[in-house]
Amino acid sequence: MKNNLKSFVRKALVFVCAAVMTLGICACASKGQKITIEVTGPDGTTKSYTQKTEADNLLDAIDDFKNITVDGSFSEYGFYMTSVNGVEADWDADNAYWAVYVNGDYGQYSLDNQPITEGDTYSLVYEISYGQG
Repeated sequence: MKNNLKSFVRKALVFVCAAVMTLGICACASKGQKITIEVTGPDGTTKSYTQKTEADNLLDAIDDFKNITVDGSFSEYGFYMTSVNGVEADWDADNAYWAVYVNGDYGQYSLDNQPITEGDTYSLVYEISYGQG
């Protein structure tokens, strides 16, 4: 009877350990949120990148994307983008700027204040504001 009990306890411990390891691997694999970032340059060409990120805001998420670089500066209104992937938008020269869209709607926040949500698409679009000046 003792041998059967020991055998049962060993099998139960192996099962519990395997279950804990499996849950741990699954939890690690599912960390982060999968988002898409699209970049549309001055020529209208759009490149799309999708991956997971553990960031809370769009600026930090962009840091996780190897194919996207953003330059700019911080102000009292948040992070102001001046270039994306080396393409500069110069408002003073031709009213050009980098706009942010969230799921096709014009963004309401700066990159550092834009929260991210699983499955959303964020677009960085080179635009020229006509009629300004």
